[in-house]
Amino acid sequence: MPTLSEKLNTLFTTVRKEGREYTYEEVARGCSELTGGTFSKTYAWQLRTGQRDNPTKRHLEALAAFFRVPVAYFFDDDTAERVDSQLAVATAMRNAEVRDIALRAMSLDDAGRKSLARIIHEVSILHAARPVDDPRHHEPPDSEE
Repeated sequence: MPTLSEKLNTLFTTVRKEGREYTYEEVARGCSELTGGTFSKTYAWQLRTGQRDNPTKRHLEALAAFFRVPVAYFFDDDTAERVDSQLAVATAMRNAEVRDIALRAMSLDDAGRKSLARIIHEVSILHAARPVDDPRHHEPPDSEE
């Protein structure tokens, strides 16, 4: 089961404003306006990073309203899974190449779509098998040892 901070991170990275993540200040201001109460950018950051993990019901309702998800997203695993799936589709459709493939696939008959799905599956297996150059394992460029 994902933690509150993981769920918030998902919302920050997938629910976007003009192609970018909302800032903590934008989230805090939006939540404050929605609730008529206080909500600081520091508090939003603390919730996202897991430094605070027990928000009030009012804060969760404000976050849900701001990111346009049901408040049950934070409590119910089935709801979270459904919403995450919808967010993944929305994220994928922001990519022009993915959108082009989807639009072209719509004109195919069932057999053509099944063939395309098999091809995509095979390519994804090949892609997953490639060695990955993970930048997290690199030293920062200005580090001194």
